[in-house]
Amino acid sequence: MQALPKSRLLRFVEQAYHFARRATARYSSKFSKRRYTLHQHIVLLCLKVRKNTTYRMLLDELIEMPRIRRAIDLEELPSPSTLCKAFNRLNMAVWRVLLNLSVTLLPTNGIVGIDASGFDRSHASKHYTKRTKLTIQQLKVTVLVDTRANAIIDVHVTTTRKHDSQIAPSLIKRNTDEVVVLLGDKGYDDQKIRTLAHEQDVRPLIKHRTFSSLHKAWNARIDATLYGQRSQNETVNSRLKRKYGAFVRSRRWWKQFRELVIKCVVHNVERALAISRDEYERL
Repeated sequence: MQALPKSRLLRFVEQAYHFARRATARYSSKFSKRRYTLHQHIVLLCLKVRKNTTYRMLLDELIEMPRIRRAIDLEELPSPSTLCKAFNRLNMAVWRVLLNLSVTLLPTNGIVGIDASGFDRSHASKHYTKRTKLTIQQLKVTVLVDTRANAIIDVHVTTTRKHDSQIAPSLIKRNTDEVVVLLGDKGYDDQKIRTLAHEQDVRPLIKHRTFSSLHKAWNARIDATLYGQRSQNETVNSRLKRKYGAFVRSRRWWKQFRELVIKCVVHNVERALAISRDEYERL
């Protein structure tokens, strides 16, 4: 009987498992029970986000996925509480390393757009958000997207109403090696951002707010073809919400931050798997 080809889901799991082995040690500490590895936990958490499901539903589906279990050497299924505790234990630094590794799968050209979008925090329970007095119902998520293959280079998440011009500097400083041209809308019209970009050898292509005819003239000089690539940010934001949910399932803010970074990691891996060899050469 001819062997079945690898599904896209299986290739996703294999790639995530490869990254996990590069990013972390096998066990969290020398006192670990060594029943499950950190690599297996990372893959299962990524798989949960990719399938946009709960811990219980994921584990229920894994019962019928022997090839997936074999790919990560998972002999027995963990309990939902085990995965939840693993998510608490894996800090943001691990997920950022995984995000950086996932970017290497995709071709980049240094032309990067910056844009923000909102993710709902009240999906879990409106009673919970009311009882905990969450005055801000959405997380503000700012992503840096390379326009060549829609790779998410970096992400910033906040629970406050911080202005775009206050968020951009930290993203620029963290990614000076990956950014050659920075594309931004009028929300990033700030001279401090332009000065910082020039100091980091980054060309800022940001439209000016039109308070006078001089601002209109400056905007008219912007390369429309190059600036038009900023629309890739809207595409990526839409894709994240459509495929992985326009909300976060976690209750605590620091877990919500991690969940959104995992969405970005999953997006990059999925994007890499979607690009065939011929498409890769055309990019």
